[in-house]
Amino acid sequence: MRNRTQDILWKDKIMAKVVIVTGASQGIGAEIVKAFRKLDYRIVATSRTIAPSEDPNILTVVGDIGDPATAQHIISEAVAQFGRVDTLVNNAGIYIGKPFTDNSVEDYNAVMNVNMAGFFHITKLAIAEMEKHSSGHVVNITGSIDNGISGGHMALAALTKGGLNAVTRVLAIEYAKKGIRVNAVAPGVTKTPMHPEEHHEMLGTFHPLGRMGEAGEVASAVVFLDSAEFVTGEILHVDGGQSAGR
Repeated sequence: MRNRTQDILWKDKIMAKVVIVTGASQGIGAEIVKAFRKLDYRIVATSRTIAPSEDPNILTVVGDIGDPATAQHIISEAVAQFGRVDTLVNNAGIYIGKPFTDNSVEDYNAVMNVNMAGFFHITKLAIAEMEKHSSGHVVNITGSIDNGISGGHMALAALTKGGLNAVTRVLAIEYAKKGIRVNAVAPGVTKTPMHPEEHHEMLGTFHPLGRMGEAGEVASAVVFLDSAEFVTGEILHVDGGQSAGR
């Protein structure tokens, strides 16, 4: 039998909020993990390659997010380790920048596997877990793809990230009465290891504010939405004005 101290520790464990962050090993995902940890969330951080954490409140799970078995493993580990799932941040995504007619079937399959299948498998499991306590929040990291950019080669990004923007609104309505919110953050071009430093000045010109975004700015938007309890179905652009026009 557990003693009173163990009961108190267990109660604290299951009362603390728990967030799952996909694509968490670097860039925007790593900043999202840091932002939630500052708020004392328990975190399940997952990526294809991610090192174990020395923080007992951060559980890392290695796996291909496009594989349904990985999604099941992530949810099972979150519940086993921390007792619940409060927030899911679908950050994992890849970008292949080629002229549309140069994209191969392999390119298409790779983007669909991460950006779409990766969203589908884990989100349906996370929402099912959230339904058990009639509350929860899903945040999709999409992209500022409202309009094309000349030379940007954004067709596959628009196909997948635009789809995520649409399903954000649909799921927000579908699950509103069950106490589950669904929102998205749509970044502009953001400083991550994906973009070599020598390209930063040029990429900054895509935004009316004249610079690239910082990963921490995207993370701040995610944390804001998680605390904004009367906001659902929102696509929050963090893009230096890119979606407003150029």
